Amino acid sequence: MNEAKATKFLGRIGDIYVGAALTLMIDVGFRAGLWDAAAEGPATSEQLAKRAGLDERYVREWLGAVTTGEIMEFDSPSGTFSLPEEHAVSLTGDGASNRSVNAGLLTYLGKHVDSVVNAFREGGGVPYSQFRPEFTSLMDQRFRREYNEKLFDGYIRVVPGLEERLMEGISVCDIGCGTGHNMNLMAAAYPASTLTGYDIAADAIELARAEATEMGLSNVSFEVQDATALPDDISFDMMTTFDAIHDQANPQGSLNEIGRTLKPDGVYLMIDIKASSDLKNNIGNPLAPYLYTVSTMHCMTVSLAANGAGLGTVWGRELALEMLAKAGLTDVEILDSSNPTNSIYVCRRPVAVTSRASR
Repeated sequence: MNEAKATKFLGRIGDIYVGAALTLMIDVGFRAGLWDAAAEGPATSEQLAKRAGLDERYVREWLGAVTTGEIMEFDSPSGTFSLPEEHAVSLTGDGASNRSVNAGLLTYLGKHVDSVVNAFREGGGVPYSQFRPEFTSLMDQRFRREYNEKLFDGYIRVVPGLEERLMEGISVCDIGCGTGHNMNLMAAAYPASTLTGYDIAADAIELARAEATEMGLSNVSFEVQDATALPDDISFDMMTTFDAIHDQANPQGSLNEIGRTLKPDGVYLMIDIKASSDLKNNIGNPLAPYLYTVSTMHCMTVSLAANGAGLGTVWGRELALEMLAKAGLTDVEILDSSNPTNSIYVCRRPVAVTSRASR
């Protein structure tokens, strides 16, 4: 055995566990409002607790973790803690740069370790129903911020001529729309277009409808709908999926339906994970361990629970292109997105598909 290698890895194990511990503290700070309170300026533990309306003893212990973890800074003479402006950018505010929201996904997935380990032993998976409604809320919190800032400049306007068509008025469908925020944003921006959101989660659809009503929108609708069995009498000028293909039970069936219902001159935007289908090409990608972990703990297991394909989060561009081609979407351009974990697949169906593909 290489003793030096063993010693080096022991240190890495320690770093991993410290990072995991700080993930918990980042989530606590987000949920308790401590990051925003700390961003207001230097404070003692008593002052910060009062500012956030929290118990001082807990705040003091939390400060111990995030200060020794080099997130907060401590001035010993004054006994005050401060959150550097450069750190606050990634931990505070309602914008896409606030990454403290992401910690909640990992702490939430930790609740399902027993169930996932059981699936390791017995096969199958953990059904999507066991992750709801909390998972719906977490995804909404994460992606709402991203798309509030980036949906138009970072996605819609990257496709030449697409926004002009939306302004003139076209039909749009989002598969796996979740809480429907993206469709509502587009409906408000493009009142001449008609938008539809489909999702299997009734609770998410209710939230989507409520937001549309609150925004006073009349050109958007939401329905509980199986993505692999879309109505026969529909077709759309534009279709979208936002991280909604890789965790489906029958992703090929869903893509086939998109290919079938997309009009000949239509465009399909598939926003999905930026990775390779080949493991060796993902080694060295600093985000890959996170992606494979989320896949193991959610995306793959919910698909396998339904006797599905179990593609997993890291299905990759090579397999994605193969599956898109099977759906008749052979004209594909892959673009980078503002999110380092996602690519934008701009897909077109160059020839008409008149028969329903295999589901």
